[in-house]
Amino acid sequence: MGKKKVLISHCEIPQPALDLLKEKYECIICPELPAPTRQQVLDRLPGVDAIFWWGKGSLDKEFLDKAGSSLKVLALMSAGYNHVDVTEVKARGIKLGNTPNVLDAAVADQAVLLALAAGRRMQEGRQRILDNQWDIARPQWLLGQQLKDSVVGIVGLGGIGQAISKRLRAFEISKLLYTGHKPKPEATTYSAEFVSLDTLLRESDYVLIACPLNSETRSMFNEGAFSKMKPNSILVNISRGEFLMYDLNTFRDENEEEVVDQSALVKALETGQIFAAGLDVMYPEPLPPDHKLLSLNNCVIVPHLGSATLKTRTDMAMLTARNIIAGLEGTPLPAPL
Repeated sequence: MGKKKVLISHCEIPQPALDLLKEKYECIICPELPAPTRQQVLDRLPGVDAIFWWGKGSLDKEFLDKAGSSLKVLALMSAGYNHVDVTEVKARGIKLGNTPNVLDAAVADQAVLLALAAGRRMQEGRQRILDNQWDIARPQWLLGQQLKDSVVGIVGLGGIGQAISKRLRAFEISKLLYTGHKPKPEATTYSAEFVSLDTLLRESDYVLIACPLNSETRSMFNEGAFSKMKPNSILVNISRGEFLMYDLNTFRDENEEEVVDQSALVKALETGQIFAAGLDVMYPEPLPPDHKLLSLNNCVIVPHLGSATLKTRTDMAMLTARNIIAGLEGTPLPAPL
């Protein structure tokens, strides 16, 4: 009997994880760059026993039908799983795993970086250098906001929200607020106060979004939400964006909703309703180069790099590989969904 087959959806998966899988299984690696098309992945699915999945392409009924009854394990190299038809996967008895927690520290670092960069007007400052417009002789030139003595509100005190809270201690903030379904016992560790979303929006100088996208959070940050925020407030979004794996030249309809209504955000930034924003996630991804957000000096944008450190991506890949090995060997997955 031949080796079990594992489909790996991208050729740039960290090598330690590939080496671990190659010791036990036949690995079918998608070689296309920057990413395979959906059809290229579908063509490789028949007969595989497990899938190592990097990307946000839809893992739906069509995808599972193409894989067929041989598929036993679906392992995601991501914490999010909005792109997966979880009900359909579980109905077929396929073991499903992801990579929670291992990326919390890196994403929390990114959140604090964006809060600092947006608050201190880094985007605008760089543009002034490029335009040779230095006014440093003026004592109130390019004044920004700072974390010290500020009120920070976190929407979603999960693993990433708690990692952000831990980092904020060093910045001597005056108060930490959070909101969610209910108070969390872990909040006491960070002296965080549970409040309603409305209270958080009205009182916070910095609002950091660290919640998942679901029916409750979809378009949570709309015109109404921005109208409640302080004019000196900074919005940071590291929660979720939509990544189009299969066609980097096809952009999603901006009217499709995420946690942040981007049209409302653009308006809030243009009118001075809020001071600035820092975004690691947006929609669509990739963002069209002529998108209005990219023309705003009070919006700092990075291309979804929250987990993009060598250590974190390697840890994510290794956990994905271990999920596959456990699933194929009939033992509990280290990180099941």
